[in-house]
Amino acid sequence: MPNFCAAPNCTRKSTQSDLAFFRFPRDPERCRLWVENCRRADLEEKTPEQLNKHYRLCAKHFEPAMICKTSPYRTVLRDTAIPTIFDLTSHLGNPHSRHRKRIKILTDEEVQKMRERRLDSSLDQLLSRKECESQDGNETTDEVPQLSTGQKEWRDFLRSLFEVLILIGRQNFPYSCNANKDELEEQPDSVSNFQALLESRINAGDEFLRRRFETTSVAEEYWPAVRQRQMLEVCEKGVREEILQQVRECRFYSMVTGELVEFPDGDHLPIFLRFVDQANTVREEFIEFLSLEGEEISIAERLESLITKDWGLSLEHCRGQAHAGSGVLATKMKVIAAHLKEKYPMAVITPISTCALNVYLANGMPLTGVQVVMTVLKKTDAFFKACPLLQTELDKAISILCQENTEKESNLKEGLRSTWTDLHNVFEMVVDLMEPLLLCMDSIHDNEDLKWNDHITSEAYAISEALADFEFIVTLVVLKNALSFTRAFGKNLQGETLDVFFAANSLTAVLHSLHEVMDNLEVYHEFWFEEAVNLATAMEVPVKVPRLFLRKQQAGGAMEIQPESFFKEYLTLPVMEYVAQEVKDIFSETHLKALKCLSLVPAVMGQMKFNTSEDSHVDVYRSDLPHPDTLPAELHCWRIKWKHRGKEVSLPCTIHETLQHSDVKFFPNVSAFLKILATLPVLKVDGSHGETAQKRLQAYITDTSLHQRCKNLAVLNINYHIKTDLEEMVQCYIKSYPEDGESD
Repeated sequence: MPNFCAAPNCTRKSTQSDLAFFRFPRDPERCRLWVENCRRADLEEKTPEQLNKHYRLCAKHFEPAMICKTSPYRTVLRDTAIPTIFDLTSHLGNPHSRHRKRIKILTDEEVQKMRERRLDSSLDQLLSRKECESQDGNETTDEVPQLSTGQKEWRDFLRSLFEVLILIGRQNFPYSCNANKDELEEQPDSVSNFQALLESRINAGDEFLRRRFETTSVAEEYWPAVRQRQMLEVCEKGVREEILQQVRECRFYSMVTGELVEFPDGDHLPIFLRFVDQANTVREEFIEFLSLEGEEISIAERLESLITKDWGLSLEHCRGQAHAGSGVLATKMKVIAAHLKEKYPMAVITPISTCALNVYLANGMPLTGVQVVMTVLKKTDAFFKACPLLQTELDKAISILCQENTEKESNLKEGLRSTWTDLHNVFEMVVDLMEPLLLCMDSIHDNEDLKWNDHITSEAYAISEALADFEFIVTLVVLKNALSFTRAFGKNLQGETLDVFFAANSLTAVLHSLHEVMDNLEVYHEFWFEEAVNLATAMEVPVKVPRLFLRKQQAGGAMEIQPESFFKEYLTLPVMEYVAQEVKDIFSETHLKALKCLSLVPAVMGQMKFNTSEDSHVDVYRSDLPHPDTLPAELHCWRIKWKHRGKEVSLPCTIHETLQHSDVKFFPNVSAFLKILATLPVLKVDGSHGETAQKRLQAYITDTSLHQRCKNLAVLNINYHIKTDLEEMVQCYIKSYPEDGESD
């Protein structure tokens, strides 16, 4: 039988959480304090024996220092532990909610008296009783330590410093934490910001800081960079642990990585965790930066160790992994992902919901020509975003070359107003844009009216040289045509839940089309090559084999090869082989079965006239369900519930809406299944701010110059919404570096 937490506004129970649950103490004094802090009037009428037998509090309501893990399987409380962490206000947002656990309303005066009683009577009485027991010969091991005046001041001082560092991180103030004094002197901005914030606290009345800094230098002599870095590591660890605790509570999660981020000590891979929290909201939170030094297998093993040992998560509970990257990074991440999936088959590899499928496929192609195209497109997008006048210049070029086709002109201009490199039809759009794009770049580079500076003209010249190359043109045309078969499929994957469900059922048709092209590659390539030649002719670009290949050919004494044959063998064939195999790999049988279970969403059931059958698909997560034996009956009841709903009841359209429905709690298997399904990175995040972590990371990269970037502060900045426990940070620092307090 599960244990339920007795705290108000807490819905945790032992069968759905890895948290420890603790009985109310039999000791009358301690029990009284537990009840008093719970603020439940109904518990005041019960005896300590009744409370001990029938009521529990989960570990979330105790300070971490009060909890001891005696073994991997046993967690106990210290003898003096008192619960102090309670949510007494969340019910106020819904005045019509019904609560089983009524909260006793206290006045401010009563609250203050309660705190005073807790401080003056509870701990003192407990300590005095322990002293008596010790005098009687009973040895105790978990006595509450008495702090000296110096120790208390040291803790208050550390708390002030932690507040300053957290402020610096969250506000992204320029800051650099170097190891030696010479480097600090070279970066006065970092020192002055740290000192200015400390002085601001002193001026605001922080007496602990004032006494410490009356006769010492703030940034150099008293608080060296080494200690600052130690404190930053503690801050980062505290924020990360808060996120990880929420992930552990929900049990299942997925892992998402992004493009490499450059720091002064090298490139690092950002890692995000996607999960459904206790409020049934899908979240995607940034967790850490990982160094990619070494071979792929060693990186995979290091990542596995990081997740299991450092983070305390189980990869057996990982249900998906998505790795966004391009070029060499994409190739490396595929090896890492495959290694993890081999050991943990349920961690399926999926595309990422924030990237169009066709862009994802092109980024991962290990072909130099394709990567050149993707790089030039990103560079071109950034070029025009840098200055509105440049966008106006491109609009003029489009108007000149599209005078007879106003619809095409309008579509191109409208597409350029968005992040066009992320569109599902980006390659179709760029093929239409090639002529005006080259005309615009040539005009900017010529700079006849001296309108542009040297930096802009040199950038325009570099882009125009890339565009005016036949290999670039034919690669772009081949990508456009080869990925036309996955365009609608990928667009549906990022659409509404119903679109994703139909996309999962249309994969067979997509693969059939790709194989049909492979079987008739000679014919398809002929048409595609002709299109590339016509575009090159219009742009006055000569049709030829790449210069690098010709040089190798001459050195090897090989026979001359024609452009059409060359690009068929070295471009069209490998592109089609890659697309067909990659689509098949990332949409594995397990992945497809999971997506087809989107039929559990009521709107999808309604669209299918409630004639869906999940029996052939639900086995994929059967072992993850709380009551798998009752699943068939529960699925039947789930369909009947929505089929015979009242006319005024609308069908939830997404997983998020379904999980927020009040009746979903009566269907534990369906609820668990939907939560697991929601963690898959291929599905877009609904009803939450789950994707903002990636946006915050991009903002941090954009707003912070390379020499000012710091991984510790980046974690604080990106996760500024995560609460921080200053007392826990102080305790962690003192425990990790006890010698600092002694020396100071």
